[in-house]
Amino acid sequence: VQLVESGGGLVQPGGSLRLSCAASGFTFSSYDMRWYRQAPGKERELVAQIFSVGNSTNYAESVKGRFTISRDNAKNTAYLQMNSLKPEDTAVYYCHARILGIRYWGQGTQVTVSS
Repeated sequence: VQLVESGGGLVQPGGSLRLSCAASGFTFSSYDMRWYRQAPGKERELVAQIFSVGNSTNYAESVKGRFTISRDNAKNTAYLQMNSLKPEDTAVYYCHARILGIRYWGQGTQVTVSS
């Protein structure tokens, strides 16, 4: 199993970024996918999740209305579209999948929101 994030970077407040998570080594379409983030000195928190059945989604209250999680099963890729970014969104963002009870993480991608 491999999860590889990309798309992070430095953006001004109010800007947008789209993160990608390229997955391999498992049947991507059969598993829920999640994005977490971890800011310096804080615990890792769940940002968004998308379920394998029906593509339903859930979001943390802090990102509702600004972030959108999606998936392309043909490309084995999950996405996190982030709009109206705020300085408090600064963190390392991780892609996550739980497969047969084992939690898998990507290496993370840094998102910095600053003027």
